Order: sequence, then C-alpha cells, then structure tokens
Amino acid sequence: MTAAQNPSAAQNSSAAQNAASTALPHAPAPASQAGQTKIRILLADDQALLRAGFAMVIDSQPDLQVVGQAGNGQDALAAAGAHHPDVVLMDIRMPVMDGLEATRRITEDPALSETRVIVLTTFDTDEYALEALRAGASGFLLKDVKPEALLDSIRTVTTGGAVIAPTTTRRLLDSTLRDGGRRRSPDAEQQRRLDRLTNREREILLELATGDSNTEIAARLFVSEATVKTHVGQVLAKLEVRDRVQAVVYAYETGLVA
Repeated sequence: MTAAQNPSAAQNSSAAQNAASTALPHAPAPASQAGQTKIRILLADDQALLRAGFAMVIDSQPDLQVVGQAGNGQDALAAAGAHHPDVVLMDIRMPVMDGLEATRRITEDPALSETRVIVLTTFDTDEYALEALRAGASGFLLKDVKPEALLDSIRTVTTGGAVIAPTTTRRLLDSTLRDGGRRRSPDAEQQRRLDRLTNREREILLELATGDSNTEIAARLFVSEATVKTHVGQVLAKLEVRDRVQAVVYAYETGLVA
C-alpha cells in the first residue's frame, strides 16, 4: 500500500521528515543534569522512518540518549525490561500488542517504577488521550509535535511534570468522565486513599487539576514553591499515583473536581 493509499502512513512520514529536517543546536544540558547521567529514551513505533527521525532529534541533545527501539508493543515491553529507560515514547497503533496495553504493563511493573511513558499518536481524539492516561501514561502528544516541544516534554516527565496542555486535559476529562456517564463517586479503595489527605493536601490536589505550575500555585496560596512541591509529593504518595497527570485523573474519576 502506498502512502497515498494510507493517510496514516503519509502523516507519519511527514512527521518524521519534519523531525529529521529541523536543525537543532546542541543546547547545553540543564544545570540540574550537568555532569550527570543522560536521560535514557526508548522509542516504540511501527514506522521505522518515524523512529529514525525522532532518534536523530533526541540524540542531537547532550543530555538525552536513545537506548533502544521497538516496532511493536511486545518488543517495547521487552526492551523496557532490558534497558530500564527513563522515558518511553509510545505509539498507540502497533501490531502484536498495541501501545496502550504496553503502557499499562510498563507502568504496573514494580521494576519499571521510575520509567515514564509519553504516548505519541497521529489521532487527536479524547478517547485515545484518556485511555492513555488511564493506562498510566505521563503525557499525550501528537506526532506532529515541534521538536523543541518534544525535547522539553521528555525532560519534564522525568521530574514528575505533565506534558498535556491544561485546556486539553480539562476538555478530554470533562467530555469523557462527565458526559460519558462514568461513575462520579469514589469506591471504597479510592475513598480510603482520599481520606489520607490533609485539608491542605486536598487543596493542593484541586490546584493540580487547574494545570498550573508549582510556582503559580504557590503564588495563589501565599506559600513557598518548596512547600507546594512537598505537598505535591505527599499527594502522589498517599493516592499511590505516579505523577501529576495521574493525580488529576484521580481527582476527576472520584468526583473531587466538580
């Protein structure tokens, strides 16, 4: 089948060409990573050309390194176990095992508790985005993402940040969790975790749902950024979630966010 006959393949090829043709300077590594181990990335996509384009962009950075590639979800799972990457860039539609199932298995594996998954797809749909987050992904990006934005996203998730725009997060959660008819009250286990939170931690969780940064939350609550960071860590630990994105999903699914 030619690219003209397969719109998805054509879009993926275009994305790869965009990524590969964009010249990026060898920017200095962030101060926090200077002299430290590089951020290790695994690429999972059934389009070899797309993987090559992303690898070229990523390996151009002194603080990033592609340590493995996989053409399907099953191989991605095996490669993650072998390489223990910091970040997996995961396609959704792949043969043998799709990216959502591979993401779910990676995020549920205690041996890969430090690995973060960013789902990359050609399809900008609420259903795919939400299923990716429910599977444990730390972010959801389209394959036509700008190279600079992709690089920033990789760095962001390694520090517990989110890589979905607040407006996108709110749109997909509102439409799917509210209008889709999902349960809006917590079950016994979810309530047990919520009951662990102090009043201040609940307040922080609600602030996280706005999509604002620690700096913005600190200014609004008249506390230091370090204090907010400490509270965020406590929220993640008590809810038993991996990152801010998962905390926001939790808040919506349990009805804490109105």
